[in-house]
Amino acid sequence: MHITDLQWGVTIAFILGLLAYDFFFHVRKAHEPTIKEAAVWSAVYVGLALAFGLVILWWDGPQFAAEYYGGYITEKALSVDNLFVFLIIMASFKVPRADQQKVLLFGIIFAIIARTIFILLGAAAIERWSWVFYLFGLILIYTAGNLIKGEITDTEEDEANNFVVRLAKKLFHTVDYYDGDKLFTVENGKKVMTPMLLVMVAIGGTDILFALDSIPAIFGLTQEAYIVFTATAFSLMGLRQLYFLIDGLLDRLIYLSWGLSIILAFIGVKLLLHALHENTLGFINNGQPVHVFEIEIHHSLIVIVGVLVITVLASLYSPKGKALGTIQRVQTLSQKYLDLPADASTEERAKIQSQLEEATAKSRKIPQKYRDELIESETEYQDLVARARGEHETYMS
Repeated sequence: MHITDLQWGVTIAFILGLLAYDFFFHVRKAHEPTIKEAAVWSAVYVGLALAFGLVILWWDGPQFAAEYYGGYITEKALSVDNLFVFLIIMASFKVPRADQQKVLLFGIIFAIIARTIFILLGAAAIERWSWVFYLFGLILIYTAGNLIKGEITDTEEDEANNFVVRLAKKLFHTVDYYDGDKLFTVENGKKVMTPMLLVMVAIGGTDILFALDSIPAIFGLTQEAYIVFTATAFSLMGLRQLYFLIDGLLDRLIYLSWGLSIILAFIGVKLLLHALHENTLGFINNGQPVHVFEIEIHHSLIVIVGVLVITVLASLYSPKGKALGTIQRVQTLSQKYLDLPADASTEERAKIQSQLEEATAKSRKIPQKYRDELIESETEYQDLVARARGEHETYMS
């Protein structure tokens, strides 16, 4: 089925309108969104994405609708994984909480632009050279292997100090303090870069790397550029609100990388099977198509959704997941008590302290292997709890 220019035009205008609305009504004035605001707008964007799938069903039929939903779910899962990196980058640059929205919106816009370019290049390559499916499949299997390797070896990359950031620091004079949300400021009469510009450069650089993984993944589910573009764009819309909504829950998804690696490997195999079915390479079956089993889109949807559900449940309810939840609760309650205003009531203090004591008692039952793995610094962890307990004892006395 052919996608008309009118359909393309209406869709692009709608997405640009959403981005413009997001900027002028939410991001332009620096502030930290409340949980309620983040939850409402996350639901709105997810609802729009799901409703758009029904529009595709009406416009283009059930096959394209199924491909859109499969692509959207896959890209949404990958975008949640990207939030981990955004979190690391903004923590490394110590971005003020109120200004993080603008950084995230820039990241989303840059990601849409970068991925649109990759989509157009990928679609053109697929139309001209069918062997590109082999390349995409191998890229996904390689990426899946790297995700597993990272989990097994527990290696961490300095995402906030990538090549683009190092180059920017060498070419331009930078300062280490923020001037509101300005990208440049004046120091000693000279225009210099602020960390706000550097963090945007860091996120822009990582967005390009993300596109190298995500675009082959969705081309494994559909070869229609319009479906690839819309599923990718809608998966990124609302990512800013989702960041503030699940900020404290991101670390709980301890098996997300495992789940994503399975999904990427599955789509990689699907692409290789499709490449064999469309084969034109002379050294494979004398350049003739290889009649192999091809995975249908409804099978892909079942696998993707099933893996994600199992990943989330395992992350939250496995012994390791429960241990992490308890440790995080102890840290959250301790910090919550320390952040209480001086005029906080006795009842409020007693309630938080009671919850903290209960969580602390529960944390003592956590096996040592999990404590060693999940607590970055046992000394700092115990010090945080002791300070909260000591402040309560001082208040009560």
